Amino acid sequence: MASERILIVDHESKLLHLLRQILTNAHFGVIAAQKGEQALQLAAEEAPVLMLTAIHLPGGMDGVEFTRRVRQFSDAPVILMVSDEQVEEILRGFEAGADGYVSVPFDPRLLVAKIKALIKRSQGRPADPVVLSFGGLEINLAAQQVTQNGVEIYLTETEYKLLLELARHRDQVMLHEQLLMAVWGPKYCGELDYLRSYIHILRRKLEPVPSQPKLIISRPGIGYMLVSSSGGLSDN
Repeated sequence: MASERILIVDHESKLLHLLRQILTNAHFGVIAAQKGEQALQLAAEEAPVLMLTAIHLPGGMDGVEFTRRVRQFSDAPVILMVSDEQVEEILRGFEAGADGYVSVPFDPRLLVAKIKALIKRSQGRPADPVVLSFGGLEINLAAQQVTQNGVEIYLTETEYKLLLELARHRDQVMLHEQLLMAVWGPKYCGELDYLRSYIHILRRKLEPVPSQPKLIISRPGIGYMLVSSSGGLSDN
């Protein structure tokens, strides 16, 4: 039984069948999906070593959005499959976290060679678990869902991105500039009041006593830190 599985995502059954044959002959296991939502669930549950996805998919999630979402919890390489080399769409895919692309139709030998090279390059890179847990707080990266003691906490996309950035660097002080760059981009690097307002919102939603935070604490003049255990440091 093949130990390395590849996820292929495309709505065309003939292409899925062809890719399954090519990858099976190359001694890979194959899992397949025809929609982005289904593919995201499989990526979280099956942890494939590489993903091949078309850009155009039926439903509400195209291949670019799938790539962006899967990058929240997996570092496995993603290859975009394009029927014509539309530069703007390919660039969108790279910005979302894709590692390469292939044009359809493709040479099976070159495809397999590219897949093997990307898998080899990615081996040894640590990936986030699908769920990050901090006591009663859980962040499900695949579903982009936050719960506290089993109760779902609604966060906007920006609030979620800020919390996730802190969680990925838990127990480390993140500089104000680092957080602003990661969540909002370089144009916001000086907007400290902007960051403070979002930290205030997160504390109101996640801290039992927002005025005495134990989860998201600050180092005045430096930055913020998410602590993974109760207690933590005093904060204002």
